[in-house]
Order: sequence, then structure tokens, then C-alpha cells
Amino acid sequence: MAFYYVYKSLAHPERDRLVQPVTIEERLAHVAAARRQLDTRIPWLADTMSNDLKHALGDRPNSEFIISPQGKFLVARSWSDPEMLRADLEKFAGKTKTVTSPSELDRKPQTAPTSRIASGIVPRVEKPEGVTAVIARPVMKKDEKGGKQEIFYAKLRAEADRGLLTEGKGKLHIGFHLDPVHTVHWNNLADPLRFEIKAPKGVKLSMSKGVAPKVEAPSDIDPREFLLEVDSENGGIDQPLELEVYYYACDDDEGWCRAVSHQYRIELRRDRDAGSVRSAGAKGGFDRRQRPGGRGGFAQRSKPDAEQLFARMDADRDGVISRGEARGPMIERFKLMDTDGNGAVSREEMDKHLGRAGNSRDRPRPPASNRK
Repeated sequence: MAFYYVYKSLAHPERDRLVQPVTIEERLAHVAAARRQLDTRIPWLADTMSNDLKHALGDRPNSEFIISPQGKFLVARSWSDPEMLRADLEKFAGKTKTVTSPSELDRKPQTAPTSRIASGIVPRVEKPEGVTAVIARPVMKKDEKGGKQEIFYAKLRAEADRGLLTEGKGKLHIGFHLDPVHTVHWNNLADPLRFEIKAPKGVKLSMSKGVAPKVEAPSDIDPREFLLEVDSENGGIDQPLELEVYYYACDDDEGWCRAVSHQYRIELRRDRDAGSVRSAGAKGGFDRRQRPGGRGGFAQRSKPDAEQLFARMDADRDGVISRGEARGPMIERFKLMDTDGNGAVSREEMDKHLGRAGNSRDRPRPPASNRK
């Protein structure tokens, strides 16, 4: 019996400052960081940069599979559950003589490394409510002198609001995030980051050029963010926006500072591999996520949290969540939440389910001797 972790696209970028990689070398660096932080002996498999395995296995961020030696899928679980996994393995392979708990393992997990460079000094730009990550494709080019592939020290994340995705009119949030894999920082003694963006014919932008604010600190690692208004005369935007960004980056470990420029094509359609950004205070990017219904789990979400969750999962903005749009613990609870059995969960059905779950947790449980 062999166990493997499969490392796919980041489910929650910006945790530990990590951003979605551009090259397989960057993805393998993420795998190495995960292995150090978890101190696990289980081998890791890295998905391709086109996320072929993620798509083939259902695009779930925390799925779990049991595969026979002949390659047959015996169990396909959309949300990992250690207790159910043990029960399944006992059914297929028999019970083990000894059971080892995680606390008994001689593991020395490491925390994510912290940067010596200043952070938290540049205010974040507030995103519109219910934004969705859209596709931002880097335009890769090679150095004409050495033939080396371009390195994207800063990576673009683009997010659009509902109006922009459905009607071609709304807000576009763009953020440039330094990738900690490359240990670089902004050089604030030079000109600040700037970008130029071109829209297809019939599309108006509130700005075609943007410049980041001047920062007093000589260097920092905070994101550089902008909010644009986009308006299409035709009610939709089929052609990509063309963006070029210019900035000065420094790597103190390698002893260099240089001017850098990158090009991107922004397609105004949902990027199912971009992940969702959690609160800025989230820590421990590679820690095990809490199980459904546990402390901090799905059933304990407050009303504002539930509103944001519903907006994120309602990808096509039709006011309901289909089975295909469901994510995380909701996948397992979908049938319970879909009380009218129409194959979709409305906001009212979600609120009722969360209310029932909260009431059941608060109700005193009978003594163990009286439980059946």
C-alpha cells in the first residue's frame, strides 16, 4: 500500500505570501516548501502547469482517492476525511495491528519563513464584493542573449465583479504580488511600479496607465494594487486586455537590482485554477484544513461569511449554487441543503441549513448510555 500527496494549483493564494506559479520549477519549489513545513515522509506528486490531473479528478481542492493496483478507482471522495479513509482501507486491506496517532510521530514541522524586508506599510486596495478571479496569462519570452526563460518575480492576479463578467460593465481589480520563491523585494529608491493596459475596440477603461504610490521605506514586499472601471459598448468582452508592467526588483541574497517588465493577457472569464484568497490574517499555508462542521468549519459561518461564500461559489451569478459549483464541505452536504430537490441550492436554503446546524450544536446531548 502506497500513499501520495498530489500538489495542484494553490487553493488559497497569498497564504505565506505564495502566489500561483508560472513554471514547473516554481511549482516544485512550492512542493519543497510544503514538505518542509509538514515534515512528512509521504512522497509528493506535482501536477502539470496546465493542471491536467486537477481537471481530470474533478477540480476539488481537498479530494481523496483510493486506487487499486490495477488502476481502478475504488473510492473517490470530494473532501478528504481521515476517519472515512481509515474505514475504507480496513475494508479493502484489513485492520492494522497497531494504530499510530499523529502526535506519536517524530515530526518536526517548520513554520513558513518570514522575510527580513518590511511589509504591511502599503494599504491594500479594497476589492468589490463578490469578485471572481479571471484568467491572467503571462506572455512568456526568452532572453535573446542567453536563451533563458523570463522570470516573473511579480505575478498578476486579476479579479472581476459580477457586472463585468455578465454584462461587460463593472470593476476590475488587479494586483501585482512578489513571489517569495524568488526572495525579491521592491526597490523604492527607483521609480515605482507602473503599468499600461490596452482594451479591445469598443471597450473603455477608467485608466490606460497606472502608477503605484511612492513609498518612503527603501524596500518592501507588499502587493501593488489597482481598481479599474471597465465598460463595453457591446455588453460583453470576448477579446483579452493586453497589460504590460514595469518595476524595479532587488534580491539581497544574490546581490542584484534590476528593471523588469512583463506582459499579460487578461481574459474576462472565470479562472477555475486561480483559487480563492482568504483573509490577510490567515497563517500556515500548508496546515491541514479543518474538517467540515468542526471548529471554524462550514456550519459555523456567520451571516457575512455565508454571503461571501455564496457569492464565491455562485460562479455563473444566477442566484443559486449548482452541484458543479459547490466547493469544500458543501459538496458532501449538498443533498441535505437542496431541500426542494431541484439540483441547486438557493441562498435561503443555505441559511436554513446553517441555522439547523447551529441549533443542533447548541442543543445538549443526552448521556452516552441513552444514545442509540
